[in-house]
Amino acid sequence: MKQENWLMCHVHAYEYFGGVTRILVPDNLKTGVTANTRYETQLNQSYQELAEYYGTAIVPARVRKPQDKGLVERSVGFSTTWITAALREHKFFSFSEVKEAVAERLEFINTKPFQKRPGNRRNAYLAEEKEFMLPLPKQPYEPSVWKQQTVGNDYLISDGLNNYSVPFDLIGEQVQIRLTRDIVEIYFKGSRMTSHKRLTKSSVQPIVKPEHMPDRHREYLNCNADEFKEWAKNVGKSVEEVVKYFLTSGNAVEQGYKSCVSLSRLGKRYGKKKLEAACKRMLAFSSSPSIRTITTLLKNNRDTDTTTKTDNNDYGITRGAAYWKKGGGGNAE
Repeated sequence: MKQENWLMCHVHAYEYFGGVTRILVPDNLKTGVTANTRYETQLNQSYQELAEYYGTAIVPARVRKPQDKGLVERSVGFSTTWITAALREHKFFSFSEVKEAVAERLEFINTKPFQKRPGNRRNAYLAEEKEFMLPLPKQPYEPSVWKQQTVGNDYLISDGLNNYSVPFDLIGEQVQIRLTRDIVEIYFKGSRMTSHKRLTKSSVQPIVKPEHMPDRHREYLNCNADEFKEWAKNVGKSVEEVVKYFLTSGNAVEQGYKSCVSLSRLGKRYGKKKLEAACKRMLAFSSSPSIRTITTLLKNNRDTDTTTKTDNNDYGITRGAAYWKKGGGGNAE
């Protein structure tokens, strides 16, 4: 049985009884009991959470001791006969039809007169057991399932259907995830780090909060073509032409965002003037500019400022005219 279904069985039973049992005696199924040894009992975290919400105590039956729950097993067989077997020939076309038919059979069982004593099961419960039940809370318990995951490099966790973001500084850490029908909560070392509204349908894109992203990722998320074009226009015509190429060379403008971001970073590092000169030189020998080539031009400083170097004698002939006079270093006739 799935964890959520197991918990909802308790919620529905308490609502039907109109009260909460003081003690629960479950079997040792893994959805309820993690370990049950002679020394200690470890309950599933979600099951323990349910017990604390309703104020009841969970005392699992001893392992391999069926007499601890003999009457319950007998009631299971009785219900199987009068509900499941009675409806086996019926055809249903929706879950609501099944639930309605089961509810009718349940009422039939509980109002069916006893064979050996007066009354029925409902009357016996109201007269003998109802007064010992604890009151129901104002709101029914919302089942939650706990699981552990290690946060990957994409700072995402999964609920089994969709992906949700966590703060990026938790990358590589093991976090606890609390799943309810509507909420996904992430805990780290007992502290609640964030939460998301849980989606009921599969989504292609992960659910990411901007504050969970590193600064560079957040900058990339806010990119758009109009801002890149406006920035390039303020730098120079060559940069504007390069940005236009990046945004139109792929099947979608988004494919050029990464190159545009890299180009803007080069502008911050080397200055707008040198970037414009490098793009102009790039376009002079290629109609397909690339970030790698532009970066190389800037690093090597290949005349990117388009200025003419002045001639100097630093690396010219240093011996002078006197050296070549007659009788100098050369052979005299």
